[in-house]
Amino acid sequence: MFWVALLALFFAQVEIQIEGASGWGGNLPTWRIEKHWLLDIFWGGRAMTGYHAWVFPFIALFFHFPFFLSQRWTLKMECRIIACIIAFWIIEDFMWFVMNPAYGLARFTPQNVPWHIHWLWVAPVDYWIGIIAGSVLMRYSCRPDAGASA
Repeated sequence: MFWVALLALFFAQVEIQIEGASGWGGNLPTWRIEKHWLLDIFWGGRAMTGYHAWVFPFIALFFHFPFFLSQRWTLKMECRIIACIIAFWIIEDFMWFVMNPAYGLARFTPQNVPWHIHWLWVAPVDYWIGIIAGSVLMRYSCRPDAGASA
């Protein structure tokens, strides 16, 4: 998980350089869909931008690269990769705030982060759902196979 966190830290810096103080691609020269019922279901109510439409699949493909190298796919490895993608996005998003000179940890609040619409306690609901889903997937991926000797 260290490697995933390191990748997330570097990508957070890339996004800080691209977005500056305007989070969620607010000032990027790209298309935006602000309101749609599917965004409420799959995107946490946030806008869909051309930037995100390309960067999310890019990261997913990047994490799936070992499958293409090994030419081997397993359900357990898929679960581990999805767990790593979830961890990557949570860490990357949080580090964007921590390292961004326009924000910092003190401004990581619902009042200062309007694109994270739903919050629970001190973090966006997406983080909590992601932590639970990623933990379940990682735990499954680490289970010994049936019939394997201990």
